[in-house]
Amino acid sequence: MSLTKLPRSFYLRPTKTVAKELLGMFLIRRVRKRWLVGRIVEVEAYLGELDPASHAYRGKTKRNEVMFLRGGHLYVYFTYGMHFCSNVVTEAEGIARAILLRAVEPVEGIEVMVRNRRSNKRHDLILRTTARGRGISPPFADETLLNLCSGPAKLCQAFGIGRKENGTDLCDNQIWLANDTYTSQSVTIAASRRVGVNNGARHKWRFYIKGSLYVSKRKPARI
Repeated sequence: MSLTKLPRSFYLRPTKTVAKELLGMFLIRRVRKRWLVGRIVEVEAYLGELDPASHAYRGKTKRNEVMFLRGGHLYVYFTYGMHFCSNVVTEAEGIARAILLRAVEPVEGIEVMVRNRRSNKRHDLILRTTARGRGISPPFADETLLNLCSGPAKLCQAFGIGRKENGTDLCDNQIWLANDTYTSQSVTIAASRRVGVNNGARHKWRFYIKGSLYVSKRKPARI
């Protein structure tokens, strides 16, 4: 692979366009001398004041202020009193648009991702159960890889993304998104209603790579 960081201009375009084009891109985090890399396979778009499911639907607050930055920042929020979720901010400053990163396919730094997930007791049980059933050790169990980053909270755990990463500039060198400029991979985009959304549930703004085994759900509708 030859990974090239996405420029600011990529994020400043219409949110649904960016959301679809994020599929197949790579989420990268540098942790000391190690690299964590995952291929984005599932996202959800949220459109601020136009979208009753968006955190910014009723305006700017302390919690959602990062959404109002110009595109190319990471908006991280805490939910259900236990999980972090990460979002890519899009469009111009003050617009409050964001794309939830729902799932990635682990590519590099998998051992580190597994250790990060093991800090969660429930996932540790999954790892041990998988190992016993297959007679092999994590992180080489297929089920472990498929479940490692197959959801927004799992993704944040695996990449060590939390409150401190809120507001990270994706054009810097801590966390960023990249395109593989050497190997072109075409993807078939599919869509469904967003997960866990009541208000604005009719919008099919959840986009994913059709056929990917790493998405968080298995039976959404195709575009």
